[in-house]
Amino acid sequence: MTTEEEKAKAPAGSTRRTFAGRLSWGLADQAASSISNFAVGIYVARSLGVTAFGVFSLAWVTYGVVLNVSRGLATDPLVVRFSGVSDTAWRGAVARSSGTAVGVGAVIGAAGVVAGLALGGQVGPAFACLGVVLPGLLLQDAWRYSFFAAGTGKKAFVNDLVWGVALVPAMVVAARVGSVAAFVLAWGASATVAAGYGYVQSGILPRTAQARAWLREQRDLGYRYLVENVSLSGASQLRAYGLGAIVGVGAVGAVRGAELLLGPFLAVLMGLSLVTVAEAARVLRRAPHRLGTFCLLLGGGQAVAAVFWGGALLLMPDRLGELVLGDVWHSAAQLIVPVTLGVAGAGLGTGAAAGLRALAAARRSLRCQLFASGCYVAGGLGGAAMAGTVGSAWGVATATLAASAVWWLQLRSAQREHHQDSIPEVRTP
Repeated sequence: MTTEEEKAKAPAGSTRRTFAGRLSWGLADQAASSISNFAVGIYVARSLGVTAFGVFSLAWVTYGVVLNVSRGLATDPLVVRFSGVSDTAWRGAVARSSGTAVGVGAVIGAAGVVAGLALGGQVGPAFACLGVVLPGLLLQDAWRYSFFAAGTGKKAFVNDLVWGVALVPAMVVAARVGSVAAFVLAWGASATVAAGYGYVQSGILPRTAQARAWLREQRDLGYRYLVENVSLSGASQLRAYGLGAIVGVGAVGAVRGAELLLGPFLAVLMGLSLVTVAEAARVLRRAPHRLGTFCLLLGGGQAVAAVFWGGALLLMPDRLGELVLGDVWHSAAQLIVPVTLGVAGAGLGTGAAAGLRALAAARRSLRCQLFASGCYVAGGLGGAAMAGTVGSAWGVATATLAASAVWWLQLRSAQREHHQDSIPEVRTP
């Protein structure tokens, strides 16, 4: 009996248990990532104050742009095409994919160091330090994607735990130094420790020399995913820079503080493709008619959970908020409602986005993301010009909810096309 036949004859209960196991490790990994990101943000906010925290937030947003470049070129194609394949095919793809991630980090990191040294001031050193640690940060993220593509989410969870443990002494040392640059270095150095442990876990050496071959092999998906991902994170960066210019750097810190309060859901959204794209691809292979339901449950569940979490935050007493965010709390508390609605809209949209990725409908997903990014920038900066920080938050919430509707319309069209393509052509004699 072949492997495919065994899978076909596997009991439905066994299949559900296997899926639940992979999903639970994905949730556990996202919980570990959420907790560490939340802890870092809170610790830095309390240590530096709102203005310096705004500078740290600019470095964080910039990292998000570079991370999405790496994901688009290296790990998104890996998850779409090498989820559930043979171990030999997976290992070869991971070596090339992780090598591509390291190469992206090295090239952009070098540019970041040069730019940071040229900028000077308080912002320049933070960006220079970010450039130094980028290769380790991107490699750590590449291991997580690789493990989930193989269905071994437990390894990704352990890798994130290693990063979290390494963060503790690194943050203590950074607090004693007391600068934004020190916190950026501590954050990236601890990620590099976890990246090294990823090599121990996998036994795969990243092949940076094969990055060009990987880019050539995956160019039909990689470059579209690159534009899609960069438009997403680039929109966040433009909004952050524009908000800082229109209202002030303190406004960037206030927005970041509000986002930290919803950190568990934002972290899940940022790393959603670790689990959901791979699982959506498996659903598509085994039961294509269930893909829409899977995506709806995924997106709807996140949206409902975000609304409940935001409602709980509204009940948080000021004393507890000050304990969590320090001086940032009073500025961030005014943004809880619009930021919650924005996260709920994004959660609903990511369900449809996972379906489009599984269908390899790169053109449609790119179209959706460009529309969403344009709305995000226009809403965020237009709202800031009209009503300051609060107006920017409401503009982003409105844009995100509108973009979510477009994602679902495109998924519906892509499913219809996939169904038509799967119908065998009937030839007349």
